[in-house]
Amino acid sequence: MTDPVEDARLRYEALIENIRAANPSVKTEEIAAAYAFAYEAHGDQRRKDGSLYITHPIAVAQIVNEMGLDSVAIQAALLHDTLEDTAVTHEEIARRFGGEVADIVEGVTKLTRVVYTSKEEEQMDNLRKMLMAMAKDIRVILIKIADRLHNCRTMEYQTREKQLEKTAETMEIYAPIAHRLGLSRYEQEMEDLCIKYLDPVAYEEITRGLSEMGHRSEEFMAHTKENLEKHLSEAGIDASVTCRIKQIYSIYRKMYGQNKELSEILDLYAFRVIVENVTDCYNVLGHVHELYKPIPGHFKDYIGTPKTNGYQSIHTTVIGSEGIPFEVQIRTWQMHEVAEYGVAAHWKYKEGKQEKTGDEKRFEWIRRLLESQQDVEAQDFIHTMKVDMFGDEVFVFTPQGDVVNLPAGSTPIDFAYNIHSAVGNHMMGATVNGRMVPFNTSLQNGDIVQILTSASAKGPSRDWLNIVKSPQARSKIRQWIKREKREENIAHGRAALDAELKRLGYGIRDLGKQETQAVILKKFSFPSLDELYAAIGYGGLSAQKAANRVRDELRQMERPSEGDSAESIPSVPVFPQSNRAVHGVVVEGLDNCLVKFARCCTPVPGDAIEGFITRGYGVSIHRSDCINFLQSGQEKGRWVRVGWARTDELYPTELKIIAGERDGLILDITTVLGGLKLKIDAITARDEGDGIAVTYITIEVHDRDELMTAMRRLYGVRGVSEVQRAGGKGIVREGR
Repeated sequence: MTDPVEDARLRYEALIENIRAANPSVKTEEIAAAYAFAYEAHGDQRRKDGSLYITHPIAVAQIVNEMGLDSVAIQAALLHDTLEDTAVTHEEIARRFGGEVADIVEGVTKLTRVVYTSKEEEQMDNLRKMLMAMAKDIRVILIKIADRLHNCRTMEYQTREKQLEKTAETMEIYAPIAHRLGLSRYEQEMEDLCIKYLDPVAYEEITRGLSEMGHRSEEFMAHTKENLEKHLSEAGIDASVTCRIKQIYSIYRKMYGQNKELSEILDLYAFRVIVENVTDCYNVLGHVHELYKPIPGHFKDYIGTPKTNGYQSIHTTVIGSEGIPFEVQIRTWQMHEVAEYGVAAHWKYKEGKQEKTGDEKRFEWIRRLLESQQDVEAQDFIHTMKVDMFGDEVFVFTPQGDVVNLPAGSTPIDFAYNIHSAVGNHMMGATVNGRMVPFNTSLQNGDIVQILTSASAKGPSRDWLNIVKSPQARSKIRQWIKREKREENIAHGRAALDAELKRLGYGIRDLGKQETQAVILKKFSFPSLDELYAAIGYGGLSAQKAANRVRDELRQMERPSEGDSAESIPSVPVFPQSNRAVHGVVVEGLDNCLVKFARCCTPVPGDAIEGFITRGYGVSIHRSDCINFLQSGQEKGRWVRVGWARTDELYPTELKIIAGERDGLILDITTVLGGLKLKIDAITARDEGDGIAVTYITIEVHDRDELMTAMRRLYGVRGVSEVQRAGGKGIVREGR
């Protein structure tokens, strides 16, 4: 076994050799000093594989050097974990290596200290910090991507729980950011490494399939490569031709996302032709189509219309002489550099002279995204990020021939607001390719779009929020509605919240009590109910989410307290006894009293139920086997008899589903419930380890019979072992 100290020394020497090879003029004295400082700071700290911890910063510095960054970035990479894992301070690093290095290290550390969680608010905070760090100094996120890439490369030494946590985070955050920055080389490697742990069965199936095709694939690629090189050489075109098999994650997405077999993937083989200039790119395209028959609909010219991350290339899919389809990518050497290293290709430094020209424009999208998302909810922010950074694009043209790129599925409204807010606000019609079209028309690549405006236009409609795809358009529409329609927003928001609350067994009247109102407003950070209603009205806060929060707070207030006693309950007004039901429940001896359904056991018609008199919030309905009812011996005086009346109302109730972990489980569960025409209010899932997944789902049913039918159907989902109802003595198991 290699001595850990000797191993670290050899890795560092290899790093220095690579740095000098990449830039012979670089001065390595400061890099050596940073290494010595980090080595001493980390001391005998070890990684999971038993190696000295310093080998990780060395590996990160190697990746940063591959990106072509300067010695400042390499020093920061070597020091990137010293603030996090040692007693070193920002001041020490600044004093020894300068403020620039110290600030980059601190920026990376701030990102690392954010613990990834499924809570949307914390996800949003993490993403915003990343964006702000990127806007200030892009090297911060480049080092963080290098850090995450090396962690993915050594993921086999982590526990299964940590593997799932880190790879899921990488796929949701870091790989898409690498894509947005044009770092395709690192994006693809992270995706392939992550899918190995997220879906090991599928990964094994794909790698086995590729292995079985190995010899035939090698022969085909070698023959095609030789044919291309010979033909281009005879045409007098100086070109470099390489070939590869499509990345595993890309194959995975097509096989499992589009339900295809490995043999059905048209671009399984990819050939890359790199030439000196743009003219040669189009010449090569002609020769490729002369040699092989192109497949219609599989041609993309990203040279004429580059992607937002700067990517340029021509893609065409053709049929080979053996009847095997393959993709050919054609680009110049400069385009290839950008395609591999993205934004890092623009951030190559010459020692002592930093070239940052044009960076403000290049990263303007970061500032624009941050500004447009200041007042939105966390859920909307996450959605916006995924659309803006992770989504596909469509390229359309103005009548003057200018290219406008928008999220896939965008409409003329998105196009109008991309041009200017005033164009969108005064829009009254649109033409696509010279023909009038509805506002909800999905734009296609190459469309020529013209917006018709009028000074007398009434402005955007609320319905537009359900049509547009781009975050910028949605944000500008909300701003207009917020500014111009305050009274309407209040009325619209109040009605929407009332409707959602009624669906949950409450009503807008529940917010009228002073004590309740104070708690709710503090929860939402609004000065008044009108401000809360207005936010819902203009779309800054969803009515469903607001209602769920209100319900949770009200249920918290109405829970039985150990300190309460029957004697302490105020006398309940006695109404003439009648059979009038409230939310489908009749309370013995009371009429028109408030009725709430307890969250702890979520009863539905058909369940045996009991009523609990709360302090000022009416009667809370529990199942008779609810643990709160069974353990309330000293509070018997607060329980009243209740019963179900005939009603067509829907009642939310929660199920816990235990199943073997597998791809597509959630889709199968929702498909079963959708087939029963049941509304799903909420769904969450988590991995319990040992191949077990637990799903919590809240559905709406008319009665217990409908619920039992749903539970029996869920037992038919492949891998499901238990379907349980929340409440009772811990969990009530029913439905078999």
